[in-house]
Amino acid sequence: MKQTYLPFSNPKLPPGAVFAAKKPGVSITGYKSRKVMFQGVNGEVEAKKWVATLPESKTKAPSVSKGILPANFASKNVIGSDEVGTGDFFGPITVCAAYVDAEMMPLLKELGVKDSKAMKDPEICRIAEKIMPLVPHSVLLCPNPKYNELQKRGMNQGQMKALLHNRAIENVLKKLAPVKPEAILIDQFAEKNTYYRYLAKEPSIIREDVFFATKAEGLHLSVAAASIIARYKFVQAFDAMSKEVGIPLPKGAGPHVDAVAAEIIERFGLETLTKYTKQHFANTEKALKMVKK
Repeated sequence: MKQTYLPFSNPKLPPGAVFAAKKPGVSITGYKSRKVMFQGVNGEVEAKKWVATLPESKTKAPSVSKGILPANFASKNVIGSDEVGTGDFFGPITVCAAYVDAEMMPLLKELGVKDSKAMKDPEICRIAEKIMPLVPHSVLLCPNPKYNELQKRGMNQGQMKALLHNRAIENVLKKLAPVKPEAILIDQFAEKNTYYRYLAKEPSIIREDVFFATKAEGLHLSVAAASIIARYKFVQAFDAMSKEVGIPLPKGAGPHVDAVAAEIIERFGLETLTKYTKQHFANTEKALKMVKK
């Protein structure tokens, strides 16, 4: 856990703590007693990500907001929405909303659509290229310069994701009109009330038949398809960035990322690094320290 939260680490540790971190809407503190405290509006959502990795949690059902999902939900016509790239220092946040109806499901399963977390990028890209012509979808990216601008203006990552999800879903609804989905399922990154609070200033907010669930890829193929397409577009953007800067860029936000970031600063300057990264991540300061040495 300490390694995972390195990009968000807080050097000020309370008594008895071994690590502390701050993410949008949540503070995480790990103690020597092996207990971890999640505090903030997104605390519950963040904690559930770790609960899902425990062996005893494998038989537990995903958490669903807005009540229980309708009966036979997995066979309904649904718009699913998911995002990738939020924890990567390099690369854009990428959101995809995709519509899957009951008639399309057998073919999508045959083409290999499933939980993308169980697949590597080459397989994800192969499947994405097959399903994109078949599935009505909308992909939205938040490029790093725009991300950094919004972050400096006080917008947190949860707000950015909410805006992208809402707009991607709206785009798919427009493509489908006059056909309407039976439901909309968003892979949950914030509680329902928090999500809609993030959208308070949006001129159009999608609310009808919207559900939120953790591990939503396992609840409906539309979210699985959206996740695969989002990852595909993220990988494409990542590869384009690597070619542009002339250095293979690593994913994630660990120490291996710091070394590449330091190389970019030394060769091209901090301004170039900012163009390709989420500037507020702790990796920026770590890379600068490496350069100064």
